[in-house]
Amino acid sequence: MKHRLFLAMLGIIALLAATPDFAQMAKGWKLRSDHSANASDPDAAGDIKFMAMGSGFHIVSPQAAVYWNPANTVSGSYSLKGTFKLIKMSGYHEYYGLIFGGSEIQGPQQSYLYFMVTDDGTWLVKRRTGDSTESVSDKTPSNSVKKPDDSGMSINALEVRIRSDKVEFVVNGTVVSTMPKSGPLAKADGIYGIRINHQLEVAVDGFGISKL
Repeated sequence: MKHRLFLAMLGIIALLAATPDFAQMAKGWKLRSDHSANASDPDAAGDIKFMAMGSGFHIVSPQAAVYWNPANTVSGSYSLKGTFKLIKMSGYHEYYGLIFGGSEIQGPQQSYLYFMVTDDGTWLVKRRTGDSTESVSDKTPSNSVKKPDDSGMSINALEVRIRSDKVEFVVNGTVVSTMPKSGPLAKADGIYGIRINHQLEVAVDGFGISKL
């Protein structure tokens, strides 16, 4: 009995760590934030907000965070899409985009892949395992990535196509990279969601999957 009680307490602690009590969240969604330890690139003040807005979401992310609904899992061949409207940027080149192949995101063995873009016109792909990150593709410039206009806003439609033997990364309808479905990209089944780095305000629409 004491052992079961101890395990239950650990589960509650992990849940509280993954979802801060100050966060405003859309129903059914969870978050896990990453706090900046870089004094030259600090987190912003204020609360995280992840709010339903029409058919999509409005996200205010003073701290970097990953957002997911535990019901959103997929396996096999599929396409994951989301259209990201950058509303407010930080003055730093902070990334935002899609996560996929996720598991145990609330725990110490969190794992997921992410495909992201930023305001300087670059994209990247990484895998997170626990507290470590591995670069799958370093930041790469592409004319397909829309930079902010004079109002400071931009819109980028991102897509990841998981096929049996390869993974295609797409920005605004253009395939910016095709990689073998091996190594860090071998595990693409699992939870899918959204990642927004700190000091950003972003609207997301058209988020979801379709089978290929």
